[in-house]
Amino acid sequence: MVNANLKLRFKPVSHSWVALHPQPKGVIQFIAGAFFGTFGPMLFYRYLLQSLFEQGYTIILLPFNFTFNHYVEAGFLMREQYEILPELVKMASVAGYDYEAYLDDKNFSWIGHSLGCKYISLLEGFTALPPEAQDREQFIRNLLSYTSDESQIESVIADINILFDELTRKRAEVKKLIYTYVHKDVNIDSVFIKGQVSILLAPAIADTGSAIRPQFLADIIDNLGWGVKPTVDETRNLIKDSELFNIMGLVCFNSDNIAESTCEWFTNILQKPPQDFRKSLAGGHLRPLGIQVGKYVINIFDKPLIKLVQERNKAFEQNVIKLLEKLKEKSN
Repeated sequence: MVNANLKLRFKPVSHSWVALHPQPKGVIQFIAGAFFGTFGPMLFYRYLLQSLFEQGYTIILLPFNFTFNHYVEAGFLMREQYEILPELVKMASVAGYDYEAYLDDKNFSWIGHSLGCKYISLLEGFTALPPEAQDREQFIRNLLSYTSDESQIESVIADINILFDELTRKRAEVKKLIYTYVHKDVNIDSVFIKGQVSILLAPAIADTGSAIRPQFLADIIDNLGWGVKPTVDETRNLIKDSELFNIMGLVCFNSDNIAESTCEWFTNILQKPPQDFRKSLAGGHLRPLGIQVGKYVINIFDKPLIKLVQERNKAFEQNVIKLLEKLKEKSN
């Protein structure tokens, strides 16, 4: 479904922004990079989001706060999905739009850029958490086995257990709420995002030193216990130990030094995704950003500064759209 006449209009819903498609075939939940995800993702990523919207997707922009505790922020993003889901159904039914796509969580996909990819990775990794508290504790202890800081381990276990129990309750509440709106059942298979397609654009799973300069200041922050959580090693262990990430696409850019090590880890160490679901494209780390002005797309943070719409589509957006469709075919 391609309709170039549709206007991308975002409305605030909970803490997020939603562009409701009148005939959606699915939902894309977008998590941007650190700075751009906090300050105006609907502007900086406008052309990419418009292209996805025209393909028939409702778009949700999920914001996040600047924090080093990514466990907490990932929990917020998951809570946000449960807040938004019934609102999608309600808004669509009131507007006379189709809402069937919202009644099955398999129709929900994730696209992240830069740090946003880490949050998506955490949410999918959490999908592997066992339902029983005792088993979850062992899973987390294995994940953090390198550290002898028992207080840190206990803190993570407590936070994860609280989040897991809260989301379990929210899932039940969402199902009841949606039924009151449209008298139809909604299928939510997982507390987290199991079975949902994801695409990682220039993923950046980095340490405190990537945000704090010079390095000795980052080292001081880490030694005080205030650094990035989870660390690079913890995040990679969660991804590896979950044995998931089987319907994931990876897009890397050949002039990108920021995401280079993460891209190499996915392809060479984890060896996921398969080659058919990887793309290596021209450009730097900020290639996904872009704003259309007439027949041109402007990206003030990458080179070339200006491209014709057709050239930009061929170089980037068409690759993302085709990758998304291939992943959705695989997941069905």
